[in-house]
Amino acid sequence: MNSRVPDPEDVDATFAAIVADLRAEGVGLIDDVEAERAPARPERAEPEEPAEPEKPAAEASWRGGGTPWEDTVLGDDPAGSGDDEHYVPPEPPPLPRPGKGAFVVLLFFVVGLLLLIMPGVIGVSTTVATPLGILALAIAIALLLLRVKQGPPDGDGAQV
Repeated sequence: MNSRVPDPEDVDATFAAIVADLRAEGVGLIDDVEAERAPARPERAEPEEPAEPEKPAAEASWRGGGTPWEDTVLGDDPAGSGDDEHYVPPEPPPLPRPGKGAFVVLLFFVVGLLLLIMPGVIGVSTTVATPLGILALAIAIALLLLRVKQGPPDGDGAQV
C-alpha cells in the first residue's frame, strides 16, 4: 500500500491514491497494453454502406433454430405428438350423503336467520326473537365445530 495516507475528507485524493495502489499491483495493465496494440481509429470515419439493403425475412428463424417465430409461439406443442397422449383425470368420488346431524345444523341455522331477519313471520316480537336467533346461530356454529374430525390426516404424505 501507499505509505502516504491522504486526508479522508479529500475524496479525489483518496480515490487517486486507491487507483495508484491498484496500478502498482498490476490491476488494469492488460487493458492498457491491448489499447496500445489496437490500430488507431480514424476520427471521422464515414459509415460504410451495407453490401445489400436489409429486407425483412419471410422465413426468420427464432434464435437460429430453423423454426419460424410464429410456429414456435403459436404452433403445436412439440412434446405432444397428438391427442392420444392427452391426460384424462379420473372420475371424482361421489359426494358423501349428509347425515342427520347436518340437517339439525341446517335447521338451527335457518331458524336463527329467520328469527334475526324476519321475526314477524313466526309471530314473535323483536325483543324475544333477537336473543333466540343469536342463540340458534351459536348452536349451529357449535354443532358444526363439534362435527369436525379431530385426528391424523388421511394419506401417505409427509407429516411434520
